[in-house]
Amino acid sequence: MKNKIIFFIGDLLVFLMPKKAEDFAKTGMTITDKSKISLVELFMRKSLLRKVEEKQDYNTLSDFHKAYWKNKGDDFFSATDETFEKNFLPECSFIFKLLNDKLSIENESFNTLVEIGAGNGKVLNYLSEQLPQISRFIGIDLSQNQTSLNKETYKNNAKLEFVAGDAFDWVNTYANKNMIFVTSRGVLEYFTKAKLLDFFQQINRLGNTIFIAIEPNGIDHDLKTNSSSELYGYERSFSHNYAFLFKKAGFDLWHSSKKASTSDHYFSYLGADNYSKKPILATAEQL
Repeated sequence: MKNKIIFFIGDLLVFLMPKKAEDFAKTGMTITDKSKISLVELFMRKSLLRKVEEKQDYNTLSDFHKAYWKNKGDDFFSATDETFEKNFLPECSFIFKLLNDKLSIENESFNTLVEIGAGNGKVLNYLSEQLPQISRFIGIDLSQNQTSLNKETYKNNAKLEFVAGDAFDWVNTYANKNMIFVTSRGVLEYFTKAKLLDFFQQINRLGNTIFIAIEPNGIDHDLKTNSSSELYGYERSFSHNYAFLFKKAGFDLWHSSKKASTSDHYFSYLGADNYSKKPILATAEQL
């Protein structure tokens, strides 16, 4: 009953104030800061997200997510600045040690690493220190403000480049073979399934490439039996079957594992390439 009342109020507010609702969606509302959002906006948010989910209008939902990260991403990264030390280093750094091992025993030469969704640049800066065989590190992020901050913060690291824009467009225009692509702790979850598959296929067509994806999955998403994508969590982002999509796009997995996180999701760690045709080096149900 409570949810019905909330949705009714939200629907009514969207109907009465369509311009405000449109502007609200365009400036970013999928993640909220309770100290900066009004009660009216909270009701509108409920209504807007429910409507696109009921209509299965996933392109619009993806646009909602994109609007948030483009317009408010820098606020989010500022508020969560400690996650690199608290979460990435203890929970994610292991897969880049595996990458280093992989690079050390292969004949393929990779000189560029591209991080999609570079955020505050800490991960990219860390990788530039951990992977000495890579000479160029490019961080792409939707937020122009955050990109400008990163350029100033890391101006003394000549290996780093930061670009504001859409990763899909950047790959289509500038990417080449023998690049390594990375996402860290939630980026691809904002792509629709169709666009993500297209993106993987686009990268596969470049030639020899490596992809490391650290992405959340909804705890109710049975990846063993369900190759479809599902919505999950407060943001209503996409829980994808990444292993299925990588393989469908022409990649093979060299690593697959997962780690429990919060009550509505866990993190999946995947390493893929399109040239080695080797069995998975490491796999685990739980790290």
